Amino acid sequence: MTDSFSTVSAIIKNRRTIKPFMMNGGKIPNEQINSLLELADWAPTHGLTEPWRFLVYADPTVFCLQHAELYKSNTRPDDFNESVYNNLKQQGDKASHVIIAMMKRGNLAKIPAFEELAAASCAVENLLLGATALNIASYWGTGGMALKDPMKDFLGLGDNDQVIGVLYLGYADEHPEGRRNTPLSEKIRWT
Repeated sequence: MTDSFSTVSAIIKNRRTIKPFMMNGGKIPNEQINSLLELADWAPTHGLTEPWRFLVYADPTVFCLQHAELYKSNTRPDDFNESVYNNLKQQGDKASHVIIAMMKRGNLAKIPAFEELAAASCAVENLLLGATALNIASYWGTGGMALKDPMKDFLGLGDNDQVIGVLYLGYADEHPEGRRNTPLSEKIRWT
């Protein structure tokens, strides 16, 4: 094994989901966020469509209030839940940055939408692995309004575009241990 493989292996095996409420409020320098976005930009892409797009909020409270208000304005009064509203509004209180990750469908119709979504997801994974290497906590969320049409409209996305998640980045004092529930041998077949 090379040193490079060992380093990449350690980063991959140590990446963890750390929910925003577990973050400690420390601020990540914008230069580091930009470096993470540069890593995201090197994801694999069929036909060089580069379908990933990112909207960065250096102040997570701005997005969280917008997210909560989007929920409120698109929920029937009988279905509105004040605790859901408050959770969305306060979710990023301890995060440093929020990044909305999107898939912007390319103009090459021959490339299946699934491949565009996979490429954008690879871009997110590159970003998350870079965050781990910098000891930055991360959470990839899809709750609330994230995957609903009002969020697409709010972001100005087209019919074939898609939000793939809300990324909360910050620092955390504790990092959970990793585990796998199914042995690798049960996930692989050699012929």
